[in-house]
Amino acid sequence: MRLEGIPVVVTGATGIARAGAERFAAEGAQVFVISIDPAECELLASEVAIAGWAAADLSDEDAAVGAMARAGEALGSIRGLFAVAGGSGRKLGDGPIDEVELAGWDATLALNLTTSFLAGREAVRSMLAAKGGGSVVLVSSVLATSPVADLFSTHAYAAAKGAQISLGRAMAAHYGADGIRVNVVAPGLVATPMSIRAQEDTEIVGFAGVKQPLSDGFLEPADIADAAVFLLSDEARHITGQVLGVDGGWSVSGVIS
Repeated sequence: MRLEGIPVVVTGATGIARAGAERFAAEGAQVFVISIDPAECELLASEVAIAGWAAADLSDEDAAVGAMARAGEALGSIRGLFAVAGGSGRKLGDGPIDEVELAGWDATLALNLTTSFLAGREAVRSMLAAKGGGSVVLVSSVLATSPVADLFSTHAYAAAKGAQISLGRAMAAHYGADGIRVNVVAPGLVATPMSIRAQEDTEIVGFAGVKQPLSDGFLEPADIADAAVFLLSDEARHITGQVLGVDGGWSVSGVIS
């Protein structure tokens, strides 16, 4: 019960977000889930003991503010945020920068960075009002700092994930005196609904087996949730402004595509 009684908001309802909600609830947290897909929220709520959920597009300011307000009402206050919501921008037009149109760039950043900004802002506002501190965990990607040119040339996505790291460190510096910790988890390849394309690509599967030797391939969502439990818990009370790579060895393997 490492998170006993801690009110935590999770953005997203599948993959890493779902694993986080499951682990946090099992550790005693009060969990509120926000996702753009109400069906996924309903499914998660039917299988995991959460305090509530809201369906909202977290890249839309009014929707994000409203959903976070509902979370605060349901939880009483917000002391933890696991900001996972995001996804691949390929269908939005992401790719190598010489092929990316402005609309694809904007849409990918909105999906992956604006969602973190708005959820993070509202969570911090709640924490400041309650004057009880808290912990924010942003989910970036190993691709922010360890790119692979041939297999993962999605430059808007990489830029958004890199910006999450900068945002997290700036927030950590600013709000440390208020008892608010901000850290970033940078996963490697994880078997989630977002990574189905990669999971079905034999070249990427083989590459992952070598690039992520500790996991012998794709990580599981629970591997990332385990790290988030630690960062949200009192065990990490003296840790802020850090980037925790949970990548199976990706960033140090030396393998290139």
